[in-house]
Amino acid sequence: MARRKAKERAEELRGMNDEKLAGELSDAYRKLFTLRLQLTTRQQTNTSETAKARRQIARVRTIQRERQLAEAFGQGGGR
Repeated sequence: MARRKAKERAEELRGMNDEKLAGELSDAYRKLFTLRLQLTTRQQTNTSETAKARRQIARVRTIQRERQLAEAFGQGGGR
């Protein structure tokens, strides 16, 4: 079931345009910063939230890289 949710999140991100995806990445980095700050000041006790934020960043960056490669190989062709 957890895998299904991850796939759904990835598909949702793939449906976004590049500007929205960049905004999502910015929000994820901001959330990670906030969580790290809360952990440092001992306001946050749920350490799994940090891992979730890092995974979200990885998802967004992976999709951005997929698009970058598709554009590069789509326009320039293969070797």
